[in-house]
Amino acid sequence: MSVSAALKNTRREQIMDDTPRLIVADEPSRLRAMGRGLFGRCPACGRGRLFGRFLKVAEACDACGTAFHHHRADDFPPYIVMFIVGHVVVYGVLEAELSFEVPLWVHLALWPALTVVLTLGLLQPIKGAVVGLQYALGMHGFAAARAGGRERETEGDGHEGAEHHGSSHVHRT
Repeated sequence: MSVSAALKNTRREQIMDDTPRLIVADEPSRLRAMGRGLFGRCPACGRGRLFGRFLKVAEACDACGTAFHHHRADDFPPYIVMFIVGHVVVYGVLEAELSFEVPLWVHLALWPALTVVLTLGLLQPIKGAVVGLQYALGMHGFAAARAGGRERETEGDGHEGAEHHGSSHVHRT
């Protein structure tokens, strides 16, 4: 029996079993998970939405149930965005100043506006890619979610009775 036939039989047995189970596709590669996050999709399945609002990551995927609440993107996405936008804008300013005779009012109108547009346009995709990378690497609780199939909300995060202040340490209450 080939490997694919064995997998098909295993999936068929799981489906016919009375206990409800999620059948999880193969885990995505790092690039695929980052690409899915870049486009605002669940890094696990690619179907559900990663963001509930502009920069607010959803609690869980609405398609496959993967929990996102434990991600820790924090300051890394803005650093990446500042790096990219800074290089693009500074290069543009220098090139415009050295190659063309651009009036000061054009500089004052163009570069701040371009900076704001690029920053707002890149923040969500970069944050999504960072969350996708964290998922692919199994960081910050994603390893438990991947190893156990999917994290269940009833199990908690292992810090019951704990108070979390947004830092990496936990205070017992």
